[in-house]
Amino acid sequence: MIEMNLVGVRIELPTNQPIVLLKEREGERYLPIWIGAMEATAIAFALQGIVTARPMTHDLLKNVLQETGVSVERIVITELKEGTFYAVIHMTRDGSSYEVSSRPSDAIALAVRGDVPIFANEDVLTEASIVIRDDEEQEVEKFREFLEQVNPEDFA
Repeated sequence: MIEMNLVGVRIELPTNQPIVLLKEREGERYLPIWIGAMEATAIAFALQGIVTARPMTHDLLKNVLQETGVSVERIVITELKEGTFYAVIHMTRDGSSYEVSSRPSDAIALAVRGDVPIFANEDVLTEASIVIRDDEEQEVEKFREFLEQVNPEDFA
């Protein structure tokens, strides 16, 4: 398992498809995962610290887990099958461990709300990661600038 950092969410052009971008904590590889608009909004809200009047689904899940004494330990992007990513949410309660299958976008939306570490299996990174060369770092910087200016409503 390789620990990942959440770079952010963006809209991929020209398809207008949202993606979440993860980067190896101790490496050069990036992992782009195409996600739905609702999940992109949920992740963007959490990254920007936006609190809604009523809990969104991922906020509700976080609250339910907290109230029942469940601690989310980590999420892992476990595999890529036929173009679809899979993830597992690792949790503990009263000394017992639990694993729940999840879409990566939902797991990431939950992780960002609880400051939970995100990991990816090496096989997933080998198959789906990209390396951004030094001359492409400018594009990453533009992406970060974009993230600072984007509003969650842009994903609607």
